[in-house]
Amino acid sequence: QVQLAESGGGLVQTGGSLRLSCGATSGSFNSYAIGWFRQAPGQEREGVSCVGVPDVHQWYADSVKGRFTNSRDNAQKSVYLQMNSLLPEDTAVYYCAAYRSASGYCDGPVDWGQGTQVTVSS
Repeated sequence: QVQLAESGGGLVQTGGSLRLSCGATSGSFNSYAIGWFRQAPGQEREGVSCVGVPDVHQWYADSVKGRFTNSRDNAQKSVYLQMNSLLPEDTAVYYCAAYRSASGYCDGPVDWGQGTQVTVSS
């Protein structure tokens, strides 16, 4: 099991930027695809993006394409989600998840982080 911790959330105005970090405190982090999800109040959790192994394999939800970018730093056992041009509808709790699959793709059972709040004011 991979122990994950997110950081970097906060309050930002529309059009602003934030960078979320997802780090591992244990486990084989660099071997797993890492996904980002978000959940707004009263809504279901939805997928935002995913970066596989190697990191050329990436996926983004249509709602964030062109605004959000994944990157990973294996030396730091971290994955980052750079979020630019933020909108009020991006407001949610953001979670990272490690896909415990030998394929390195964004598929399979996941371990979740605890989440970090992102609030975009209009």
